Amino acid sequence: MKAADIVKYPFWTLALATGAKSFRDNKVIGSPALNRMGLHVGRISLAHDLAWRRRRRLAGLVSPDDRAAFDRDGFVAKRNFLDPETFARLKEQTLNHRATAREMVQGDTITRRIAIDGPARRALPEVDALLRRKDWSGLMRYVGSYDQEPLYYVQTILSHVADAAPDPQTNFHADTFHPSVKAWFFLTDVAEDEGPFCYVPGSHRLTPERIAWEREMSIGAAEHSDRYSARGSFRASAADLERMKLPKSVAFAVPANTLVVGDTVGFHARGFSARPSRRVEIWAYGRRNPFLPWAGFDPLSLPGIAEARIPLMWKALDKAQALGVGRNSWVDKGEKRPLDD
Repeated sequence: MKAADIVKYPFWTLALATGAKSFRDNKVIGSPALNRMGLHVGRISLAHDLAWRRRRRLAGLVSPDDRAAFDRDGFVAKRNFLDPETFARLKEQTLNHRATAREMVQGDTITRRIAIDGPARRALPEVDALLRRKDWSGLMRYVGSYDQEPLYYVQTILSHVADAAPDPQTNFHADTFHPSVKAWFFLTDVAEDEGPFCYVPGSHRLTPERIAWEREMSIGAAEHSDRYSARGSFRASAADLERMKLPKSVAFAVPANTLVVGDTVGFHARGFSARPSRRVEIWAYGRRNPFLPWAGFDPLSLPGIAEARIPLMWKALDKAQALGVGRNSWVDKGEKRPLDD
């Protein structure tokens, strides 16, 4: 054992009580011996149990139909979420909004994000009204299992814009080992052959088949050839999904004004795009320590603080990279509109 590892072991052990997921970077989480004895399976089982307990306390925030759809499928999809006139105003405001944009390149695809922070919400009154709707916020909280305000962005996916390997997000995967929420409110139509969001219905549930697969993956994850799997976002092949007795995926080739809210512990992917394409959405992301028994008490969701999180996070990542203690994949591209080149 390396001397440096001796110092790290207490911190690696404490990380078991958090959302830490990397098998490669944490030798306790990634220990083949401990995972043979059930460490990873124990963590995921506890995290899932707590999430469903919290959801029961938040059940009144969503309609019975939406709750039943999510419990069954792992997602809720709602077309024509806004009335046509309201949606037209929101789309026009958002697509013309010019603000600081960050971009990340993965394979041949660029993901562009513009923060929906305090200034953006003041500049985009229709977006601000959307995020305040009870039916919207209820879905974010129930699916995410926390009374928590997600992070919000205007997100653009630009497919086939780089001469590189295929987008790794086209492989079916779970984001992490515990339930969490992501949402897509599409501002542009999404064609079936232009990279639609795809989800395997029911894959958010921790079945005996899923547990067996997770255990097997965890034993060799630290040395896995796929770096995303090694860092805790397990990729699942078609054979893996069949082994877990899961159905075929659903591709959300949907018109604009469709909302999809999903638990990304379920297997999902970005569909293949047959041509260069661009899609724009209001995108939400919520994740919290999975081992908290309570659903609320999140100071980061307080008004004034919630809207400031993204700019502060970006500044912190920039500072860490400048100091040589981290790497920021989100590159500042200056001010842009969502559909700019």
